[in-house]
Amino acid sequence: MPRADFYLIAKPRFLTEPLRLVCELARKAHDSGQPLLILARSEEQAEELDELLWSFDEDAYIPHQLAGMDEDDDITPVLIVPPGVDSPSRPLLLNLRDEVAPPPFERVLEVVPADPSAREPLRERWRQYQALGYALNKYDM
Repeated sequence: MPRADFYLIAKPRFLTEPLRLVCELARKAHDSGQPLLILARSEEQAEELDELLWSFDEDAYIPHQLAGMDEDDDITPVLIVPPGVDSPSRPLLLNLRDEVAPPPFERVLEVVPADPSAREPLRERWRQYQALGYALNKYDM
């Protein structure tokens, strides 16, 4: 059964920099040997994430790239996908966009902002995944 995991931002280090949580989740995926696809909300967010993955932790090396840049998309452990760019499907997906992640995948990660006004779309997405029969989990970060 596919799974949707929602990560609710609560800790101060993620409140000011929500993309740090994305980097931490990317590190966990890479450390466990799971290739990760990150669906960025915009080209700007994709580029910001690309930069942050190099610098968020001086002891971490997470091989990554922006999708569509070269032929290594299939083998790069963490692939950041801006809107409108085709990418290979992967079992593990981190969704930063405003809509339910497109299948196929086994597990999708959703980052929930700390701002209460920004949480309503995520509540709707929770209901959509639920209606699709996904196993749902929530984690306070």
